Amino acid sequence: MQKLGKCMFDIQDKVALITGGSRGIGRAIAIRLAENGADVVVNYVRHRRDAEETATEVEKLGRRCLLVKANVANEVDVKEMFEVLAQEFGRLDILVSNAASGVLKPVLELTQRHWNWAMDINARALLTLVQHGVPLMKRGSRVIAVSSLGAIRAIENYTAVGASKAALESLVRHLAVELGRMGINVNTVSAGAVDTDALKHFPNREQILTTALERTPLGRLTTPDDVADIALFLCSTLATMIQGQVITVDGGYAIRG
Repeated sequence: MQKLGKCMFDIQDKVALITGGSRGIGRAIAIRLAENGADVVVNYVRHRRDAEETATEVEKLGRRCLLVKANVANEVDVKEMFEVLAQEFGRLDILVSNAASGVLKPVLELTQRHWNWAMDINARALLTLVQHGVPLMKRGSRVIAVSSLGAIRAIENYTAVGASKAALESLVRHLAVELGRMGINVNTVSAGAVDTDALKHFPNREQILTTALERTPLGRLTTPDDVADIALFLCSTLATMIQGQVITVDGGYAIRG
């Protein structure tokens, strides 16, 4: 993609942290921000080789990429990650909470462990990230959470994850009020059906993709790059007055009921 004008997308020399940035949507966001001048910190927990590939793509663009292994559901890991970030960059301009996980099971098979895991990594992690990240942020900084349509729709076997995404979106609204006083924008990007590695864990993956394609007015599936474009927009001065909102990127799929 052609590099966009800095007068509109002015993130030159900004520092961005993307959790779960080694693959899929996280990788696309990391690369899109780097294309427009940002240095990036890519957080990962298991996929080191994928993270290194993301770093290679970022560095080809002439930007710096720092890889940090950390489980965002573990507060000690998060604390240590921000200590490394502070030492290497001394500040944080963009925080993208993208890491997500959870079990796909029917309601009656869910355990307390399943529930807590989804809530910890998909919702509480944003709170922990913000608490550690805000001291490094200044007016004009951005916080972006990545959600999904499962926050507002019932999807088979998605109960725990969907509930955690709904909690995430609620948390964004509350953070928007408190951090808004500090001049920090907080918003959510909600993605439609995106064919990433995460979707491979759905037993009905093909059905999900086929149905989404059939019901999307724009006639194609959402891609990680589509989501990354909106993340870039939310990081720009064009989005200064967007606060506490959920921006849905799905080609119109959600409006079909």
